[in-house]
Amino acid sequence: MAHTATATEYRPQNFSSLVGQDFVSTAIKNSLNSHKIANAFLLSGPRGVGNTTTARLIAKGLNCIHGPTGEPCNECPQCISIKEGTNSDVIEIDGASNTSINNIKTIQEEIQYLPAAAKYKIYIIDEVHMLSKSAFNALLKTIEEPPEHVVFIFATTELNEVPATIKSRCQQFNLRLIPTSIIENNIKRILTDKNIAFDDNGVKWIAKEGKGSLRDAYTLLDQIISFCGNEITLEKIQSKLGLAGKEQISQLVSSILNEQIMDIHIKLETLISSGCRIEQILADIISFFRDLLLLKSQISSGDIKSNSNYYSPEILEKLSIYDIENIMELSFQFYEKLKYSINQEIELEFFLVKLSKYKDFIRPGTLLKQIKMLQTSFLKKKKLNEVPKVEISKTE
Repeated sequence: MAHTATATEYRPQNFSSLVGQDFVSTAIKNSLNSHKIANAFLLSGPRGVGNTTTARLIAKGLNCIHGPTGEPCNECPQCISIKEGTNSDVIEIDGASNTSINNIKTIQEEIQYLPAAAKYKIYIIDEVHMLSKSAFNALLKTIEEPPEHVVFIFATTELNEVPATIKSRCQQFNLRLIPTSIIENNIKRILTDKNIAFDDNGVKWIAKEGKGSLRDAYTLLDQIISFCGNEITLEKIQSKLGLAGKEQISQLVSSILNEQIMDIHIKLETLISSGCRIEQILADIISFFRDLLLLKSQISSGDIKSNSNYYSPEILEKLSIYDIENIMELSFQFYEKLKYSINQEIELEFFLVKLSKYKDFIRPGTLLKQIKMLQTSFLKKKKLNEVPKVEISKTE
């Protein structure tokens, strides 16, 4: 039997399981329960947060044998066929590969016919922003006054590229990035369901790497399960993916701040030989200094608190907020240059040695301020030391 991806296996089948989108799910459920059905829905949001899933839930709520309803039964033939993607009255179209006006004309011809078995003929157009200008223009009148048995559902990750004329004819719902804590709880539930042991740090890392996308987190989870087997730990993840742990980054930063050039070389070489990518090492260093900046500013998130032992008092005492800002600014600039590097390893080593002289860094803005202060001071002194001119009147 073919493997089913976690994102597919655990795709929400009702609005209550659409996590992280409470406002959207409540609003759509109320609309369906009150039978106030829009001609067209426009769902927008970042990738992997539930745009297409929400579109299918709307289709299910409309065509369920008990519908329109905000609580589809998931048991009737309509619900089951929509879940399996075999419902002839729910037509999913990829906007990226059906961009022309001819594709829209085909839809205009099809909507004249009644649904084969369902209450509504539903067109779900994914990535609708990819349609051509002429295709959008052809859609205008169609979505404004479609036949009573037709509903359009548009999904997009680029709302700004959808014409205002289309937006004005749709009921719009904006899906948001999903909080890391919610992603973390869902991953734990899935791992428990699959009887896979895990440690909290490993799950937190996966959830954080999802960057608000539940689908991305599930895809990463599938990859990690494939090499971790029946036990997922942060140590295993770092070892297999070639990642630097906070302890190693903390030691490297300590060597930088103490100007220990030999130690910088040894620690960097150890990280690279363990499989860590150059870009990832630099990204981890930037992330570490970002955490230091938050701590110096007395802002402490849950993630920083759980790893507080890596941010030693010695490091925090050595650095001022100004120092950290300088280091981060230079690090971001170097990260941009790194992609054009001839030898990334040597350049990173040179850059880290350069960072050890962080006390000598002066930002251009600060330099300009100091020049202006000197200029003002100089003009004041010149004015004070200026000898007043005495005019001698000529007497006859």
